[in-house]
Amino acid sequence: MSNTTEISTLIQQLNQKIDDLECKAAFQEQTIDELNDALSQQQILISKMQHQMKYVVGKVKNIDASNLADPTEETPPPHY
Repeated sequence: MSNTTEISTLIQQLNQKIDDLECKAAFQEQTIDELNDALSQQQILISKMQHQMKYVVGKVKNIDASNLADPTEETPPPHY
């Protein structure tokens, strides 16, 4: 009868370990899903920012240099 009790205890321990592993796996799956969602959102944001940056760079390149004052023509600041 002692042998049956030991086997029963061993089965309970194994079942508990299986339950623990299933719980950890479920938690990891949820974490992976949340990380994937966050990564997807960040990629969308990066794409938008790249588009905005291209627009700004294009605008800066198109600024007419004649609209800018020549540094030699600039009057010195009042404290000079």
